[in-house]
Amino acid sequence: TGVRNYAARNNLRRMQKGDEVLFYHSGEEKAVVGIAKVTRSAYQDPTAKEGDWATVDIAAVKALPLAVTLREIKGNSRLKGILLVRQSRLSVMPLTESDFCEILKMSTQ
Repeated sequence: TGVRNYAARNNLRRMQKGDEVLFYHSGEEKAVVGIAKVTRSAYQDPTAKEGDWATVDIAAVKALPLAVTLREIKGNSRLKGILLVRQSRLSVMPLTESDFCEILKMSTQ
């Protein structure tokens, strides 16, 4: 809840129940730290006082063995095209399956 960016909202709306997502800390740490699963597809954000905003429900699946920092992601040539590298302030973004797997692989090294 509370996402107020049109691109992020549109990405939330594309999420479906059962989708696996990576959980990213955007504070000081700036790192992918876990895997979650969408438990409810997009619906109207109940915290929105006005406007057409969406949210999804997620549940934690597991923490990654090692956090994968934004710096590490930016340093991986296989991930140079992902939105997190180009637009790191966007709070919800898509990943290809290969990018998702590459980040998971990085979390074990």
